[in-house]
Amino acid sequence: MSARAKRIAVLADAAIALIAESGMRGLTHRAVDARAGMPAGTTSAYLRTRQALIEAVVQRLADLDRADLTGHELPSGTPSVPPGPSLSPADLDRLAAGIAGVLDHWLSTARARTLARYACLLEAVHRPQLRGILEHGAVLRAQAEDLLARAGAPDPRRRGHRFVAFVDGLLFDRLVGAGALSAPPPGTPASRADLTDAVRDLLRALVDRAATG
Repeated sequence: MSARAKRIAVLADAAIALIAESGMRGLTHRAVDARAGMPAGTTSAYLRTRQALIEAVVQRLADLDRADLTGHELPSGTPSVPPGPSLSPADLDRLAAGIAGVLDHWLSTARARTLARYACLLEAVHRPQLRGILEHGAVLRAQAEDLLARAGAPDPRRRGHRFVAFVDGLLFDRLVGAGALSAPPPGTPASRADLTDAVRDLLRALVDRAATG
């Protein structure tokens, strides 16, 4: 990573923290400078416009999420799914536990990032030029499609897209929805176990050939 890229990553991390705390209204070049501990004018020198700043945030969120999904930033011992042409029921159980670990991470340690991601998505509704944030979800859908195809699910493309939508809804519900009132506290074994059960049930339903398409 170049020196410029490292500096932009630091600024983007500061911006993510600001968005999580104060929403998009709290995101200003001056506030990012202060949060990052940089001299005044640093953010505007690297990211001249507000749109450029938000785009840097979106890219940073995508990069960090990608690292999580490939296991680079997850605690050791996170269950993984072996490569191969097909997945067994035991593989699906390990997959459910792995996904639950990521979700719990996004609800606890990486909670600020998750809040910032949703804030950026809402901003994109009113600013079409930021709709590129939605493109990052295509990677998750492709991965889900591949996994469900290996598990023998019918119509894996459509069911893969549904899987991502359902899991995103689960995450949102646990983060800011009514689920936050009754679910186990994030970052605990109980939370990971509960999320594992939910994801396992979803995977089994989508793989079931008797289920409606």
